[in-house]
Amino acid sequence: MSDRNQQNKGERGFAGMDEEQQREIARKGGQAAHEKGTAHEFTPEEAREAGRKGGQAAHEQGTAHEFTPEEAREAGRRGGQVAHERGTAHEFTSEEAREAGRKGGQSNQGGRGGNQGGGRGGNQGGGNQGGRSSGGNEGDLGGREGREGREG
Repeated sequence: MSDRNQQNKGERGFAGMDEEQQREIARKGGQAAHEKGTAHEFTPEEAREAGRKGGQAAHEQGTAHEFTPEEAREAGRRGGQVAHERGTAHEFTSEEAREAGRKGGQSNQGGRGGNQGGGRGGNQGGGNQGGRSSGGNEGDLGGREGREGREG
């Protein structure tokens, strides 16, 4: 084959069209398939995988949406709400809940007073002060053991 034929070979047909023409043809094909009833219906697993791949590609290209903290919070809230409505929400064990609370308290330090009671349970610096010598409410049950000892 000559050099001229090899250069032109990749430019024929659909591949030789500009992106706008390709998109328009693909759109019409998809629309016709839906009208005919032969369009592919994604399973939830296929849709998840396609979304994952699309998000990964967008991040690699630098075109992914950057969520503000408010948008991220709202998206998480809505996702949790839907999961609870469907019965698919994660049920935390008491240990998982304790760990999540501990991490949340750590990330809140420097704001309006965080969880500084020496690990589990103490709220010092804007919340409950008092209790024993560590300054926080002690105990695995959110300070209940410490309060019962003082009240009784």
